Amino acid sequence: MIARARRRIPGVTQLLSKHPDRFAPGAWPGYYDRAAGVEVWDLDGNRYTDMSIGGIGANVLGYADPDVDGAVHDAIARGSSSSLNCPEEIALADLLCELHSWAEMARFARGGGEAMAIAVRIARAKTGRDVIAFCGYHGWHDWYLAANLGAADALSPHLMAGLEPAGVPKVLSGTAFPFRYNQLDELDAIIRDHGRELAAIVMEPIRSAQPAPGFMDGVRQRADATGAVLIVDEVSAGFRLTTGGAHLTLGLTPDIAVFSKAMGNGYPIAAIIGTEKVMRAAERSFISSTMWTERIGPTAALATIAKFRRTEAHLHLNAIGQRVQEGWKAVAAQHGVIIEVGGIPPLSHFSFTHAVAQALKALFVRRMLDRGFLASTSFYAVLAHTTAHVDAYLDAADVVFAELAEAIRSGDVRARVGNRPAVADFGRLT
Repeated sequence: MIARARRRIPGVTQLLSKHPDRFAPGAWPGYYDRAAGVEVWDLDGNRYTDMSIGGIGANVLGYADPDVDGAVHDAIARGSSSSLNCPEEIALADLLCELHSWAEMARFARGGGEAMAIAVRIARAKTGRDVIAFCGYHGWHDWYLAANLGAADALSPHLMAGLEPAGVPKVLSGTAFPFRYNQLDELDAIIRDHGRELAAIVMEPIRSAQPAPGFMDGVRQRADATGAVLIVDEVSAGFRLTTGGAHLTLGLTPDIAVFSKAMGNGYPIAAIIGTEKVMRAAERSFISSTMWTERIGPTAALATIAKFRRTEAHLHLNAIGQRVQEGWKAVAAQHGVIIEVGGIPPLSHFSFTHAVAQALKALFVRRMLDRGFLASTSFYAVLAHTTAHVDAYLDAADVVFAELAEAIRSGDVRARVGNRPAVADFGRLT
């Protein structure tokens, strides 16, 4: 199937994060037949416990969750779309504004990247300005990739290296400028040069590091001082630390917040919520799509949020993620393999601090596959994960880290993966 994809699908996959070469070229299964809970069956019938990326963070409850799927099945039976609008979108707007008391209005889409593009469009419509200052990863659209038109690989610190802005109009150069998390001085430099043109400050509330004292307040103050719209991208962090946006736990009040991924437990849905003063600007800009009106996405979101809230799933996600992080540190120390562990517990990751880090990653992935685990250097916790899953995973990781240590000592890490390390940057995947 991977060979067929290389012939028929430019870039091999629809989502870069699911490209098989990012895990273990020639070994990662790539395609699935079915999935339930935290179990995945590949096309050859092999069953794996998924201790990797949890549908890239979308399946926060687990695969084929019966409560969410049941609600969706009922929605399909009543007609997933029609010439009229579905009432579920009103219910979802009400719920999101209830969970985020600062918000008053909502618009919906079906993917995180497009929802971020909508948020940026609304901010530009509201302010009549063009420039965006941003921190973090925010998708594939022109407004974001434009940052790489003005500086070589400006986006590198925000997700991965090598994101070429091919196809992005060159006239967008000078419209998007990055600053790093916790670096208010870098935001100040953007404001000094472009403050009068600044439409929005866009940031992820949290990803790998905790906010430094004063950082959140500082960003809010600078948005107020410049008249820029403060947009918080909750596509990854949302519904991990609490029922709703992570910004609720960090003392940050934005003007707009954007959700997707976990909000629908794998069903396509995205939300842009905000204050009425800002969101009304959407009425002056053409923002419209047929598939934003179907019923399945809002239905899945309502069912997912209800279960997340009822079970207080964030407590479980954090406990499971913490157990995995501590386990990584323990097995690495036991075998003398140096790693760096980061991320909030529900979205954990580690990296090898070694010259052949990507070969070590591929070797880890291969050997964990041999032991029945989909595993990489990232772990996204889901409600269906149990302590038994984690313990079995860490027992397997202990054995694999012993081999990694041996391979490092022997100097044959690359040989053990057939000289096919995992691929880290976009340029090498294309």
